[in-house]
Amino acid sequence: MMAARRGLLLFASLVALSATQCLRADAFEGRKVTNLHFFFHDIVAGQDPSAVLVATPKKNLSGDVQQTFGWVVVIDDPLTEGPERDSNVLGAAQGFYMLTGRKTPMLTLGADYGFTAGPYNGSSFSVFSRNPAGETERELAVVGGRGAFRMAQGFANLRTVSISNGGDAVVEYNVTLFHY
Repeated sequence: MMAARRGLLLFASLVALSATQCLRADAFEGRKVTNLHFFFHDIVAGQDPSAVLVATPKKNLSGDVQQTFGWVVVIDDPLTEGPERDSNVLGAAQGFYMLTGRKTPMLTLGADYGFTAGPYNGSSFSVFSRNPAGETERELAVVGGRGAFRMAQGFANLRTVSISNGGDAVVEYNVTLFHY
């Protein structure tokens, strides 16, 4: 009796696994693929910052916690064609990031990358992902989109171009979106 139950359970598991694999094979069928390239400017210094600290923890919980752990920053960061701040503006990334690394520089980023110029004007994609900001190159998860990027999934490969002494950062984005 016990062997029959194990056999039935194994059969059910294999059927479920096969169905999942079929779904994965067809998951992107009928979807468009769009590749985007732009630069993200996180401006924290000066008279007109695009990233503003809005919350800090009441106290550090232990001596090994970084001073910035627990900070919450709201962003309205420009997206441009080139790495220069005066390059053509394509849109803005609006959202937040939290400093979530106690021992290493780590952000958790939630943002909508909305385009206000070019062929994707009025469209956006959304990211909610861990961002190991201390690494020069990293990958973030795309979790949604609207307009031309409706129901987007995909990934964003990031490369830090520069960080100023004041903390302003320029990050190059190469994004691959699967969408309808």
